[in-house]
Amino acid sequence: MTNPPVFPFIGGRPCLNFVATLGKRHGTPVERLPDPAALAGWITEAELSVGAEPVRVTPRELADARTLREALYRVVRDAMAGREPAAADVDRVNEAAARPDLAPQLGDQRWKSAHPARAALATVARDGVLLVGSSLLERVKECENPECSLLFLDDSQARRRRWCSMDRCGNLAKIAGYRSRSRAAVTE
Repeated sequence: MTNPPVFPFIGGRPCLNFVATLGKRHGTPVERLPDPAALAGWITEAELSVGAEPVRVTPRELADARTLREALYRVVRDAMAGREPAAADVDRVNEAAARPDLAPQLGDQRWKSAHPARAALATVARDGVLLVGSSLLERVKECENPECSLLFLDDSQARRRRWCSMDRCGNLAKIAGYRSRSRAAVTE
C-alpha cells in the first residue's frame, strides 16, 4: 500500500495551495494528485469539502483539475513576471471560475453544492482570478530553494520572506549555511 500524498498548505491562498499539488517543477516533478482519491483528499484537507463524507471525484474531474492547475500556475507566473498569459490558459481559468462554486453555509456544514468536486475547483479558480487581478499579486513569490517551486503569498511584515516555509526550505538553507561555515572554519 502506498502512502497518501502529503499536501503542502503554505501558499497562503487556495489557488497557490492547489498549484503546489505538483511539486519540484524545476527538477523531477512530484505529482501529488496521482488518482481521483488524492484529489478528494486534497479537497478535504483544503477544507473545501461539502460534508463529512469524502468528495467523489471521477477520472475526468481529476484530468480537468490537473489541466486547471497547470493553467493557474502559468497564469500566476506570467502575471508575476509582467507577461501577458496565454489566451488558452486564461480561457481555462475563466471557464472554471465561471462555474458554480461552493456556497458558504452557517452551521455545521461549511459549504453546499450539487457537484462538490467541480464546485471546489471553481472556488479555487475564482481565487486565482481574484489574486491575479489584485495588488496582492505583488506579494506572490517563488521559494528561493532551487529544488523547490512552491509559490506563496509573502504576508511577512517586512515583505522579505524567501522560503516557502521555514520548516521546509528555510531550515534546509540554514543547515546548509551552518555546515558551509563550519567546513570553512575547519580549513582555516
